[in-house]
Amino acid sequence: MAANPILDIFRVKDLRERILFTVFILFIFRLGANIPIPGVNLNALKLYMVAQESAGTMGITDYLDFFAGGAFKNFSIFMLGIMPYISMSIIMQLLTLVFPKLKKISEEEGGRKKIHRYTRYGTVVVCLIQSFAVTAYIDRIPDALTMARLPYTFIAMLTVTTGTLFLMWLGEQITQRGIGNGISILIFAGIVTRIPYAFYTMIDLIRHQELNPVFVIVILLMFVVVVSLVVYEQQGQRKIPIHYAKRVIGRKIYGAQNTYLPFKINPSGVIPVIFASSVLIFPLQIAQNMGSRIDWMSRFASWLRPNGIPYVIFYTLLIIFFAYFYTQVTLNPIEISKNIRENGGSIPGIRSEKMEEYLSKILNRIVLPGALFLALIAVIPTIVQTWFNFPPSIAFLMGGTSLLIMVGVDLDTMSQIEAHLRMHHHEGLVRRGKLRSRNL
Repeated sequence: MAANPILDIFRVKDLRERILFTVFILFIFRLGANIPIPGVNLNALKLYMVAQESAGTMGITDYLDFFAGGAFKNFSIFMLGIMPYISMSIIMQLLTLVFPKLKKISEEEGGRKKIHRYTRYGTVVVCLIQSFAVTAYIDRIPDALTMARLPYTFIAMLTVTTGTLFLMWLGEQITQRGIGNGISILIFAGIVTRIPYAFYTMIDLIRHQELNPVFVIVILLMFVVVVSLVVYEQQGQRKIPIHYAKRVIGRKIYGAQNTYLPFKINPSGVIPVIFASSVLIFPLQIAQNMGSRIDWMSRFASWLRPNGIPYVIFYTLLIIFFAYFYTQVTLNPIEISKNIRENGGSIPGIRSEKMEEYLSKILNRIVLPGALFLALIAVIPTIVQTWFNFPPSIAFLMGGTSLLIMVGVDLDTMSQIEAHLRMHHHEGLVRRGKLRSRNL
């Protein structure tokens, strides 16, 4: 009888425990997404959200709610999700490049732990700023509070900040004791939980003849093609041949060997899209929530709405920028060339002093088309909303950040599961080829 990969997963004790632990953490995450902040009138909140959704005036709220897995519209303790931590991670990486002292700390022994600790402290500050902006959102909802404004503001800021920090801890627990990258898994779970609601909305719109079935078939076919392209692109790589000469280490002589340096077609994976989204969401969320009090913030939020042309332009430029930025941080041609030379390696046909220039040239040729591909995928939801009149809950699934995260996290998690199976002498999840991790 042929081996069944699904049954093999549960035969391996360590893997089974890791998967069950991850499922348990995700259950806690979904439970917290439905626990509201104290002092909020849920009936008034629900009526307001339904009225706004019917009028099509949700704006950035739909976007925030989508990645929080419905927690934002519920005004739950997890309503900010994990995005404040991601925003602070971006800021810290930029500061590491700008300030040499921080870069030196990150390169010291235990330096990464210090930078991670600074990132946590910064996350608290970002959470407090965003939570204050979120508390201002309640002003536009009639009869939304069941307590005085000042105590509610304090309790809401404390609750929402604690919720995000708790999510950070849950993500770390998944990384250490579960399967996959914890932070990515939480974002993935928030997106996936919106799929049933999106399909229900689509069927309901078709039934009421508000959505053309032909358009639905075209979009679904396009979705299948886009997913295939994303998988193909994220699995693709450029192999740079490396030749190592004979080396004498102690009393042993190590023979010459040929290997290769793998450069992904898109070395930074989905990181540029997440970074670009976080950079735009942070000021936009504050502007929209504070817009009821400050007129120019209201105009700014309207100008930079998620499906508008300015937003798409800035989004595309930021994706390209972060694709180059993150690639230079993680794949520094100078450091790679130095490591190759120190280990007695060389690239056939390339002189040693020209190695950095050659690797930089290769990376630049790879990064640009990869970044443009990411940008194209990222603007698909805007196209689907504008041209085909799809609701945001469906359009966000058809491309953009959500699709890239779902595919990337799925590949990463499957590759880890396959590694555990092969380590215990079982067949992998795929019979031909090998899954490659995206290291989200």
